[in-house]
Amino acid sequence: MLGEWLATARRVVVFTGAGISTESGIPDFRSPQGIWAQFKPIQFSDFIASEESRRESWRRKFIIDHDMRVARPNRGHRAVQALVARGQCICVITQNIDGLHQVSGITESHLVELHGNGTYAKCLECGHRHELAPIEHAFTGRGELPHCLICGGLVKAATISFGQTMPTTAIQRADEACQNCDLFLVLGSSLVVYPAATFPLRAKRNGARLIIINREPTPQDAHADLVLHGEIGPTLGAAIDVF
Repeated sequence: MLGEWLATARRVVVFTGAGISTESGIPDFRSPQGIWAQFKPIQFSDFIASEESRRESWRRKFIIDHDMRVARPNRGHRAVQALVARGQCICVITQNIDGLHQVSGITESHLVELHGNGTYAKCLECGHRHELAPIEHAFTGRGELPHCLICGGLVKAATISFGQTMPTTAIQRADEACQNCDLFLVLGSSLVVYPAATFPLRAKRNGARLIIINREPTPQDAHADLVLHGEIGPTLGAAIDVF
């Protein structure tokens, strides 16, 4: 049924969560063993107000980066990219910050990153992009916190922190995609983080089929047309013949 529905769909929206990236070796930061279970989250307001919080935030960032740097797209990422390349997938909405969809070949025009991107940093004042390598070198070598090379403002990883406003443009693009798809495919999301978790049901209300592939049950399984509990790469790859 999965293969048949994917073959006939013309306007697919793919929604990816941590489960697709764990198959590339990236830990689920929200799991019981994840970094957010080990440390109290740093609020965005604390990052702004406190040098100590900024220092701790960057320390955690470089712990996380070790796994992200060595990760490569897996069969699930390649299957999603194939749907985009075939012209069937109109949008990939992701909760992930690892940049693996871009590495797989999906362009920014087809991608909505709800929680930002952890592969670079941005100035909170002027928005200038900063690469991570020189920031890490200065931080680990001399204990220096980054400031913008353009305006001197605070620099932060280009991710959405706890308490930080969600990106309006990304939310709007995701909402538009939900209104225009005929199949909404959830891959590896627990569907408990809001507002991201609202999108599958929005698509369903607009007439799209809803398919969920996730190792564990989700709160939205009862609303789905098809639920598959298993590995994303083998399941989706077999359905669309991608290895």
